[in-house]
Amino acid sequence: MLNDKIKLLQEMIDKSERIVFFGGAGVSTESGIPDFRSQDGLYNQKYPYPPETILSHTFYEKNPELFFKFYRDKMICLNAKPNAAHKKLAELEECGKLLAVVTQNIDGLHTAAGSKCVLELHGSVHRNYCQKCGKLYDAEFMLNSTDIPVCSCGGRIKPDVVLYEESLSSSTIERTVNAISMADMLIIGGTSLVVYPAASFVRYFRGDKLVILNRDATSMDESSSLCIREPIGQVLSQIKV
Repeated sequence: MLNDKIKLLQEMIDKSERIVFFGGAGVSTESGIPDFRSQDGLYNQKYPYPPETILSHTFYEKNPELFFKFYRDKMICLNAKPNAAHKKLAELEECGKLLAVVTQNIDGLHTAAGSKCVLELHGSVHRNYCQKCGKLYDAEFMLNSTDIPVCSCGGRIKPDVVLYEESLSSSTIERTVNAISMADMLIIGGTSLVVYPAASFVRYFRGDKLVILNRDATSMDESSSLCIREPIGQVLSQIKV
């Protein structure tokens, strides 16, 4: 059954010219980065506060020491490497099949794999900026900092990631909607489609080939052309470009 589904996925990719990939945390679990909602995910680990509370704008403002401790411990994963899914998507872009990767992840692994058009809806741990002067800092600096990271000018350094209660970048939203609207094939992978507003963008797809690659059921399964509930890297590694 799985082999038949892989064959069908291959045929759909071969016939497509404007593929967009929309992905979430499940894309990076095969790189050793935990997702949020699985049995071993961040939501099921024990902290003084729930992760969604710690990763909120209010918590960042009121409890910066605890915010940055959690951020260093759980959000910066510099030892993680791109897996088969990241690499295959980069290959599809290089050969002209893939228009864009839209990701909810902040780990930077799509870029590390070689993808050029990566729309990071929730930002990236690799970009950090001083809230006072705007000076940029990399992830290594943040990882090696202590307590509340401070710029040379004295300002607090904030990760360029979208926290709960914060708005997504309007330019990133516009580029995402444009890419998905233009796609003739949309591959949704490694996301349960429950994080909004990000999940709402898939509704702009007007093509005829919708593929879901996710371990668990999603709200889009019934309207999909193909649904495969296997590890995404294992699936995409079998695709020939």
